[in-house]
Amino acid sequence: MNRQPIDVLFAISDTGGGHRSAAVAISAALEQMSGDAISWAIEDILRATNVPGVRSAPGLYDQLSTRWLKLYNFSFQLTNSGSTVSFLSRVVYLIARQNLERLLAERQPRLVVVTHPLVHRLVCAARRRRRNAFGVVTVVTDLVTLHASWSYPGVDLALTPTDEAYRLMHKRGMKPSQLQRCGFPVHPKFAAENRDAVTVRRALGFDPDRFTVLLTAGGVGSGRLGELVQALEQQLPDKQLLVVTGKNRALFEELQRGPRSSYTHLFGFVNNMEELMAASDVVVTKAGPGTLMEALVMRKPVIVTEAVGIQEHGNIDFVLNYELGFFCPTTERIVAAIGSLEDPARYAATVERLKHAVPRDGAMQIARVIHQRLALQSQRRHG
Repeated sequence: MNRQPIDVLFAISDTGGGHRSAAVAISAALEQMSGDAISWAIEDILRATNVPGVRSAPGLYDQLSTRWLKLYNFSFQLTNSGSTVSFLSRVVYLIARQNLERLLAERQPRLVVVTHPLVHRLVCAARRRRRNAFGVVTVVTDLVTLHASWSYPGVDLALTPTDEAYRLMHKRGMKPSQLQRCGFPVHPKFAAENRDAVTVRRALGFDPDRFTVLLTAGGVGSGRLGELVQALEQQLPDKQLLVVTGKNRALFEELQRGPRSSYTHLFGFVNNMEELMAASDVVVTKAGPGTLMEALVMRKPVIVTEAVGIQEHGNIDFVLNYELGFFCPTTERIVAAIGSLEDPARYAATVERLKHAVPRDGAMQIARVIHQRLALQSQRRHG
């Protein structure tokens, strides 16, 4: 299939929803900045390898994160070294070389933006072999607990969302000239949603005056969301609950079948999470970086229930160290935290800390870097 050359290729894998969401967020910021002047596309590189096992990574991740978490954590620890990742990447590349090189030859990108840690070694290997001139920029989508695969000196630049991530990648061998601190790639629509909670609740048909809690468990709906909904309905019967189950259709149907409070509103996978967050007073979520940072960008206090996978553990520390919310692994603690946030003074103080801890324009910051890299390439070509 013949394809037109593009400016930016987002190299991802759909292991969870966060890597694609990051690419979509950055592309939206690029369009805000440049209109249609910068062309882009998204490719799942692990799927494109067509290597058995590797090409099935998205579906395998969904199973591991929802059913076999201990096995997932074991594989994380087993591969958490630069040498191990490099060896495995070389093996995959040798098998998938033709597929990867064909893809890059068809796309002819000027810049490859990587949002998945297992992808940039494959992309850089193809670049070396074909002696392509495209640049490679990594956008880190974990906050604190970074797998060793994120640190790869073969890329031109790595953009980190936190100081903690920056320091860890530097410690693991990345040069300061290869590192830059940017915000997290949250879609610009979250920062653009500036209506107050009462106004949005009224617009969406919710009770406008009732304290509202958004409950979610990431794109694949992992964790113990079902149990939590039932417990909160019993212990906080006067609260309005907005429940987002993501792609977990079985959980959505299970919750639909059960007797629900009239103040509980169920949603599957949604495209208006910014509205649901704007309508909420507090967000209850697992420690996944995507949903967590979306809530913080919306200036909503968060209650983190659990870390699904080792890579999410540091996100709990991030919330606690900057006093942006609570870590509540039990229902009793969640109920107590919600009660605490109903105090106007405490709620206002938490929101004030949010204003200084998390930039709202992370995707736009990254888009500016991409724009600069493309401009620099043009200067070199015409210089």
